[in-house]
Amino acid sequence: MPEISLRGSTAHGPARQSDRLAGMFESFRRRGRKALMPYMTTGYPKLDSLEQFVPAAAEAGADMFELGIPFSDPLADGATIQHATQVALENGVTVPYCLESARRLRQRHGVTAPFVFMGYFNPILQYGLERFAGDAIAAGVDGLIVPDLPPEESEELYNACNSAGLNLIFMLAPTSTSERVKLACQLGSGFLYLVSLTGVTGARTTLPETLESFVARVRQETSLPLAVGFGISSGALAQRVATIADGVIVGSAVVQRTSSGNVETVVAFIQELRRGIDQAGSPAS
Repeated sequence: MPEISLRGSTAHGPARQSDRLAGMFESFRRRGRKALMPYMTTGYPKLDSLEQFVPAAAEAGADMFELGIPFSDPLADGATIQHATQVALENGVTVPYCLESARRLRQRHGVTAPFVFMGYFNPILQYGLERFAGDAIAAGVDGLIVPDLPPEESEELYNACNSAGLNLIFMLAPTSTSERVKLACQLGSGFLYLVSLTGVTGARTTLPETLESFVARVRQETSLPLAVGFGISSGALAQRVATIADGVIVGSAVVQRTSSGNVETVVAFIQELRRGIDQAGSPAS
């Protein structure tokens, strides 16, 4: 395992952090509820679309939100999110706009659900790591996912997030080595994002048969909540994931429904996912 110099860290991640995520997952654990986390691209299909979608989705049963920061080269994303990202960039979305969008959702619309930014490393680096982490917390953001930054190379961003109190959430795939799993469990906070399959984002009709064993392998290494994403496209698939994980992340299938700008379409899908998740049992311990 590589040596990483961690400022102010503990054995289980940052010494202090935004507590909305931790509080939500702890409350849900006691109640037996599984978290639903839709992904939405900031600035898609229109610049201010999140201000319609997010409050409505929260009312419909979404528990937390993954808010995408558009980037010109989204390596982890499939065609649906790539298209949404391109439209958002054409709409003029920037990192400062993403921060302001989150702030408006908190202050103008009163959304209290946790927010997690999903963004690639280069725009965050150009903005300034410490500045970004501090501004994200000030805007009401609780965590950050950077899909092209492995934990082995995360020291500078980890320390910036730790200083600001921003959860840094790592992604693990079925192909992740034992060493990477252990390091992500050591450094991560908030929750761990488990990628259900090898490949890019995109709605699928099935999920791998090995998903349960993958989740179990990671759960042996950490007490952090585990959320599973990639490929979840229906209430039935959300139900399967919720039987083994603490959170269900739905990206491309949500973005597809945001493309028309019709809030009712998004709400109906969130309600379908919520019903599926609520029919699931408790995750394996």
